[in-house]
Amino acid sequence: MDVHALGWIALIGIILVMITVDIIGHVKTPHAPTLREAAWWSVAYVAMALVFGVIVWFVWGSTYGGEYFAGYITEKSLSVDNLFVFVIIIAAFRVPRNYQQEVLLAGIVIAIVLRGVFIALGSAAIDNFSWVFYLFGAFLVWTAISQARQGVETVSEDDEYQENGFVRLVRRFVPVTEDYVGGKLVTKIDGKRMITPMLLAILAIGSADILFAVDSIPAIFGLTQEPYLVFAANAFSLLGLRQLYFLIDGLLEKLVYLHYGLAAILGFIGIKLIIHALHTNELGFINGGEEWHGLPEPGIAVSLLWIIGVLTVTVLASIAKNKKVAREADQVER
Repeated sequence: MDVHALGWIALIGIILVMITVDIIGHVKTPHAPTLREAAWWSVAYVAMALVFGVIVWFVWGSTYGGEYFAGYITEKSLSVDNLFVFVIIIAAFRVPRNYQQEVLLAGIVIAIVLRGVFIALGSAAIDNFSWVFYLFGAFLVWTAISQARQGVETVSEDDEYQENGFVRLVRRFVPVTEDYVGGKLVTKIDGKRMITPMLLAILAIGSADILFAVDSIPAIFGLTQEPYLVFAANAFSLLGLRQLYFLIDGLLEKLVYLHYGLAAILGFIGIKLIIHALHTNELGFINGGEEWHGLPEPGIAVSLLWIIGVLTVTVLASIAKNKKVAREADQVER
């Protein structure tokens, strides 16, 4: 895929415009968004991601267009799972409702920057070491098994948040105020410069994405090895998270089979990566260092259909489960 420098400039420009619109239109005037506002903006962000995919399809062809859509849908699905953790972090830091948009947006911007670094490193590793696909594939299969083991267990605001090492380090060496000081990130009390819990919450969300990237980056590299598409899919999926958070806040627990769905998607991509690694094998202790084509590698069309199919079944099964639970509850009350 030959992407001109103008293509990268245009993509980064779109991302910066979207962030600017968020800052001016939503964060600059702190408020708790209504369900309708969150819904319309969620639709707008998804629409922009889809339009970008159509542009990729017409400029670079259906193959790359399909890779982008498969990557975007996968990243969007994984980002929904990430929202569970965001709910816990927001609750743990007791972020005031009016300032939650600012915390989420700042954390997401940090996440986009970190994803860019991870994507660059991952792309360089793939270009120089084909055996990296074995590692990515094995890790995704292991992650899929872990997701499946979680089953219908989901997190809630009542679950205890465990601060990661980075946040604990900041808290240890930088004084933090006891309470929030409006929307300030840094303040001065008795002549002493201190950070507020709001800044700490932003750092917690931004640094938590490092864990999320560990499975999402290998997953999308299993669908496309084009850095341009990988970064675009990640950026568009992350930028819509703030609106999605307020849209489905309180409804996350309804997706009772989400972990099973993600397990099926990650497991499929993991196996796909391992098959790809076998097709380009260079390791001497595997098939004598020769390529092995005993199994066909699923094409992007098959991958896209699998991802969409699994998500559809996951949502429908979750709806059916919730209805069953509701009926049983009604019977008990009667």
